[in-house]
Parts: sequence; C-alpha cells; structure tokens
Amino acid sequence: MAAPAETWLVLGGGSTIGRAFAQRAAAAGAAVLLAGRDVGELERSAADLRLRHGVPATSVLFDALDLDAHRGFARACATLAQGQLNLLLAFGTMPSQADCEADPAVARRMVDTNVTGAASVLTALAPVLRGQGGGTVVALGSVAGERGRPRNHLYGATKAALGVFLQGYAARHARHGVRVLNVLAGPVDTALTWPLPKLPFMASPATFAAATWRLARHGAGQAHVPRVWAPVMAVIRALPNRIFNRLDL
Repeated sequence: MAAPAETWLVLGGGSTIGRAFAQRAAAAGAAVLLAGRDVGELERSAADLRLRHGVPATSVLFDALDLDAHRGFARACATLAQGQLNLLLAFGTMPSQADCEADPAVARRMVDTNVTGAASVLTALAPVLRGQGGGTVVALGSVAGERGRPRNHLYGATKAALGVFLQGYAARHARHGVRVLNVLAGPVDTALTWPLPKLPFMASPATFAAATWRLARHGAGQAHVPRVWAPVMAVIRALPNRIFNRLDL
C-alpha cells in the first residue's frame, strides 16, 4: 500500500467530533494522529481506524494546558506525520455562565483551554506547516462568538478571541501555503450540550463531521455548520441593542 499523502492531527482526538472527523479522514485514506490526555482511550480509537480503514493511526499525548510541552509535541507530530500534516482543533470546554460567575477558577480554566491553549499549540505547530510548504488548519469555533448573549457570553468571548487569532494566523501564514478554516459551529449533540435543553437545528456528530470534512478539502476563512446558522446569526448580529437586550438568548 502506498504511503498516505496526508496526515490529520486531531487535537482533541477523544472528543465526539474529533473521533467522527478522524473516521472521515481515515476513510479517505489519510493517516491520523489522535492527540489528547487519555492515551489509552485514544489508542483504542486508533486501533479501530487501522482495522477499519487500513491506514496508519496512532495516539499522541497532548494537554492544552501544558503550554511548556507544546513545542516538543509539535516536533513529535512532525516526525510521526506521513505526507502533509493538517490540523483539526477540536478541543474546548463550555461550563455554564452561572458556574463561571460563581467560581473565577472555572472561567479561567475555560479561557486557558479555549484561547491560550489553542493559540499556544497552533503557534508551536506553525514552523511545521511553514517547513512543509503548506497545510490545512481547521478549528472549531462557535456561533456563540458572533454576539455576546446573556446566557453564555463568557464562553462566547473565548470563541470570539479564537476567531480573531485565526484571522491573524491565516494572514501570517498564507504566503507559506497554509489554509485556515474557522468552523462556526451551531449546537452539536455532544457531551458539551447534553446538560442543555434540546436546541434548534442541533446536528449529530456524524453529520457535523461530514460537513466539516467537505469544507476542509477546499474551504478557508469561516463557515457555519450547519449552514442554517448563517442566516440565523445574520439576523441576530443585525438586531439593535434595544431589541437584543430584551431577548432571553
């Protein structure tokens, strides 16, 4: 069998979306690196990918909060990759607004994970992407980052910050052939949303991963998944403050 032309590094490989995306990548013949904290669980998922799709797949220890380890992690991934290394950033945390307001440590951990950890590991991986002359970076943002809503504006702020970082990251590395896609995710039926009431237009992980995979092949900039959220969020962004502030969103 010929060596894979590309490897997808899934940061947050133990997440529901990360696993679903990895299945899509492996089905297309890509090698997969599943990165996360539970290496035992990740290795079981990697073994399934190897058996099911016949592609190289392995697990790599990664902790978004261990900033000092990110450069060494990036070097290890460059060594393990076969063909072009591409990235899916699929980790994050979403505690409730009430929990964040009740305990500053909860809010800080969310910011450290969703913003600082994401920026740190992508910065550490940038030399790898530049050195190989390109690559694709897909990050899971959120519609929550498009306007600060009363119910989750602390979480939304982390996704807005990530979005601005990705814009600059894309501009900085475009000359090196790097494409960056910020997926503005609507609600997906995962552990993050299980505590919440059933939300409108909620996507299954498989459907979400399939749409994200299609966008990853050619897309850049930002895109809503599911697409129905594009017009919904256009209306929400356009609402005057005097109306928006009365809504229970």
